[in-house]
Amino acid sequence: MNANTSHHRFFSAYHRESFRPQNHYDLFPSSISSGPPPNGSFHVDPSSLRREFLQLQARAHPDRHQGADKAKAEAASARINDAYKTILNPLARARYLLSLRGVKMGEDESIAGSPSAPGGDMDGDLLMEVMEVREDIEAAQSRAEIEEMKVANEERKRVSEDSLDHLFRAGDIEGARRETVRLGYWVNVGTALDNWEKVGDGRVSEHD
Repeated sequence: MNANTSHHRFFSAYHRESFRPQNHYDLFPSSISSGPPPNGSFHVDPSSLRREFLQLQARAHPDRHQGADKAKAEAASARINDAYKTILNPLARARYLLSLRGVKMGEDESIAGSPSAPGGDMDGDLLMEVMEVREDIEAAQSRAEIEEMKVANEERKRVSEDSLDHLFRAGDIEGARRETVRLGYWVNVGTALDNWEKVGDGRVSEHD
């Protein structure tokens, strides 16, 4: 089934109230043709995903529909938008894939909250590394230092995403859950780096 056929089926079914996608991936048969892991990859092509998203939203735009179909189009548009945002963001994507396997994770779940770790401490080395990076951010005195730390953190996220691809493909859900927690820490570090600013008297301020 090609993308246009699948898109037509989706919108026709929405009007009949007889069909709903099994998961977010079903909405994007062109850009994510293999579906979610383990059959497909954890990684997605953002450009292809956005192109298909825009095609879907163009079909679902409420202004193209009237009467009862307009309300259904609004619901379809919201569904597409939620699916796109979830799949586009690696951390949200990982949490969503875990939810498909019955694993619910809160947005603020931390290593200390890991039920699998003795004493509630899953990875002391990671905690120490995160603390050290946070201290480096606080101690930074120049934009150049922050940019260097950003490069290093992007690499950490890349490695984590590659690990998630392997773990989901292998069906290691507990490993994927642990790696998702790890990725969450590096995403938070990235936010701290983005929010860094140098104040006038030489002190460094970080706004969350």
